[in-house]
Amino acid sequence: MTVTDSALQPPPASADAALQRLLAQAAQGRLVLTELLDQATSLGQQGRTDAVLQLYETWLHHTDSPHRFVVCFNLGTVLGTLNRHAEAEQAYRQALEAKPDFMQAHLNLGHQLEHQGRIEEALACWRTVLKLFEAAPQSDPELQLHALNNLARTLEQHKRYDEAQAYMERSLAVRSDQPKVLQHYVHIRQKQCAWPADLPPPGVSRHQLLMATSPLAMLSASDDPALQLLAAKQFIHERVPPAGPALPARTQRRPGRIRIGYLSSDLCLHAVGLLTAELFELHDRSRFEVYGFCWTREDGSALRRRLIAAMDHHIRIDRLDDRAAAELIRLHDIDILVDLHGLTSGARPGILQLRPAPLQVSYLGFPGTSAVPGVDWVLCDRYVVPEPLTPFMTEKPLYLPRCYQVSDRKREVAPTPKRADYGLPEDRFVYCSFNNNFKFTEELFSLWMRVLAQVPGSVLWLLADNPWAKENMLRKAEACGIERERLIFAPRVSPAEYLARFKLADLFLDTFPYNAGTTASDVLWMGTPLLTLSGRTFISRMAGSLLSNAGLPDLVTTSLQEYERRAVELGRQPQRIASYKRYLAEHSASSPLFDIPGLVKDLEDTLASVVVG
Repeated sequence: MTVTDSALQPPPASADAALQRLLAQAAQGRLVLTELLDQATSLGQQGRTDAVLQLYETWLHHTDSPHRFVVCFNLGTVLGTLNRHAEAEQAYRQALEAKPDFMQAHLNLGHQLEHQGRIEEALACWRTVLKLFEAAPQSDPELQLHALNNLARTLEQHKRYDEAQAYMERSLAVRSDQPKVLQHYVHIRQKQCAWPADLPPPGVSRHQLLMATSPLAMLSASDDPALQLLAAKQFIHERVPPAGPALPARTQRRPGRIRIGYLSSDLCLHAVGLLTAELFELHDRSRFEVYGFCWTREDGSALRRRLIAAMDHHIRIDRLDDRAAAELIRLHDIDILVDLHGLTSGARPGILQLRPAPLQVSYLGFPGTSAVPGVDWVLCDRYVVPEPLTPFMTEKPLYLPRCYQVSDRKREVAPTPKRADYGLPEDRFVYCSFNNNFKFTEELFSLWMRVLAQVPGSVLWLLADNPWAKENMLRKAEACGIERERLIFAPRVSPAEYLARFKLADLFLDTFPYNAGTTASDVLWMGTPLLTLSGRTFISRMAGSLLSNAGLPDLVTTSLQEYERRAVELGRQPQRIASYKRYLAEHSASSPLFDIPGLVKDLEDTLASVVVG
């Protein structure tokens, strides 16, 4: 957003005089509704929001009209755009006092209450809209869909997944061609381990569901690189509007250090933040000047403070629109802009489309192609992006000579707990998989149950992100002939405790096709062996890259049959597990995987080699 000189000037005297005449008419009760609305629209188009508010408030104070609810509604809309949510709430409530069946006011009131953190009241507003629609079914169905989709969105955000899914299904029954709703429907079923996740609701075809599957959900749903590329391109086409003309290209590079800018909203207690702290700290300041352009939540964590301290310049851009943010990045003359987001939650691809830097690179945040216009390269290694995969990537590979994934050797680890602290058997083989539940597929979970059946007494230690996922996994176990007691669920704990408890497991079972990333690094750092399956996509080859660089390529399998056979063999041979643990204890810290200074040097050399002169 560029502010022009004219926008900074006060309105001319004639315009101010015209406003005073309008206010006088409103104060005398002589301004008819149509003229009021026309004049308010004109003032709004001139950017004179304060004048609009003054005109509406004066009219309401001095005019007794059966149509007051219209003006109250408009007043609430203007106040809402100014983030004056409590005042907007009162305006909408006044509109509803005059017209209790005003569906649009109930909808907007819900948004204002949501902004104030009053979630139950917001949900009640949207449920009221549904009741009003039932009483007047000839009303605009878009209002019904708006209410249904707001209910589903908000309930999903608050992890009330069963209620959210029910509202999604009601919304799709009204209109099935809603890609955004379909996208969330697939992912919310993945989160609940409601298998098959791609089971279409009534009235929806499998083709519709496939075409609407989000890039993130597709990483878990398929190991086909063509489908992952299709999901990314479809998402960009439908959900990322063109950002407008790119900024003019830089004519030449200024002399001096290379300026590298990191773009992220995850510089906090998040997987990306947990991996990157030491990277930022170890950058060679004689060669690089480090900028962080972020819109991260202030979580108050020690990690957040550490990440900010590791930057030469930390610049918040959360209050800037994409163009203003891109212009600010250009103002700092950044040579390399590294996007740590891809298509994950909170991404701002519009900034990258505007090309604020001559070299724009994707790294870490999204292990696959993002199809974001303006992203030239992806930092990777030849294991995660082998040559046959490159035709399915919109970014050109920028290869690092070792594992692409940086990590942090300074992560805090709590004292090692006892198995009894987590209800684990002392004398049984403990498999574990602490990946997010949405990465679990029915096919892989069934394989795990077959492994348990072949290793008597063994147990599987898991996280349960939500009660529906837990119950669905337990039911699936029973259907496979495995007693519920052999699935043990761990609670969420602090990062330090989370790391420490990995030592209690014998073998970590990786997910497929969505491999562990940060979690795989944590597992190996704590000295616990990990068994993975490498497939055809970036995401399905992450853990294989880590294991290869840790010196344990024999824990990488290439088919489900081999993965199952190896998991059973290791469960029956605890001496091999002990050998792996000894190896990791003695050698992992000195392996290429955890040579973080060396990896940072490789990354710097690789980026410097393509800096635009």
